[in-house]
Amino acid sequence: MERERRATRAGRSSRQARRFGLRSEETAASGCRRIALGQLDLAIELLRGESSVPPEEAVHETRKALKRVRALMRLLEGELGVKRARRERAVLRDAAARLAGARDAEVMVSTLDALVKRHPRRLGHRRGVVELREDLERERRDATKRTLGEDVATRERVAEELTRVRERVAKWKLSAGRSAVKLTRPGLEHIYRAGRTGRRRAGKRNAGPGALHKWRKHVKDLRYGAEVLDVREPTKGGSKPSAKRTSKPASRRMAKIARRADRLGEMLGEEHDLMLLAERVRAHKPLQRRRKRTRKRLLRAISRRRARLRKRALRDGERLYARKPARFVRNVRA
Repeated sequence: MERERRATRAGRSSRQARRFGLRSEETAASGCRRIALGQLDLAIELLRGESSVPPEEAVHETRKALKRVRALMRLLEGELGVKRARRERAVLRDAAARLAGARDAEVMVSTLDALVKRHPRRLGHRRGVVELREDLERERRDATKRTLGEDVATRERVAEELTRVRERVAKWKLSAGRSAVKLTRPGLEHIYRAGRTGRRRAGKRNAGPGALHKWRKHVKDLRYGAEVLDVREPTKGGSKPSAKRTSKPASRRMAKIARRADRLGEMLGEEHDLMLLAERVRAHKPLQRRRKRTRKRLLRAISRRRARLRKRALRDGERLYARKPARFVRNVRA
């Protein structure tokens, strides 16, 4: 019984240490370092099978952790230096890319399923759709097998690379006396400015699909940056693993921005996934040769859904990025 209580306390302490957001009882410098170390530790444990996360989900969770660290490094560019921050982000980006195969195949299956669910009568029982899904499912199983089996050595090499990044992060020398807003202001303004520019470019008539995808990356950075600045207070007595949000207006504002950016990022992500699915539909041999009507219906449904998502994303993005970057940062401080 005592061993179980110790394990529970240890698990709670680990979750608190790895919370992706500052806590009111810590300085901004120590909190940012804690966040980066916690996410890197999580990624390393996932890659080495040292967590309770199922193997088939471990790679996805690892990539999410690395995205959070990359966003934090962008937020801290003013402290770390632009060249240093970009160099470390490149290492993390390359590491995540080496783990992408199984996740990309899984996304294709889930994207097709969501599309069929929206149009059950038009697409649900068509033989061409069934054949396409069978092929995508086969690709997913093969990719998962490679990732979880043959690529064990790859995951270990990535874990070793992340361990070296962790050693460098542990040596970060951040300004101890600065507030969170002052510590992150240059990076936050850069993130917001990049997202605002991305929205403007994505809204042009001749904007290609790459513009939306690039904008999504900036939106994700804003989401994670806002989550870092959503300061929480520890619960009394440590009886719960979560923490309550502080009543400060700046933190409440950051929580709202994080939610809005998250929703926008999900819309842009779905639009990108549908674009990739359309490419698979066009390249699918059975649909080209024997199921031309089904192919046409699929592409029409994808096109219409993408158009709706793009319209909603541009509308929501206009609201999210309505302020000029300098004013946006000033309001965070208010």
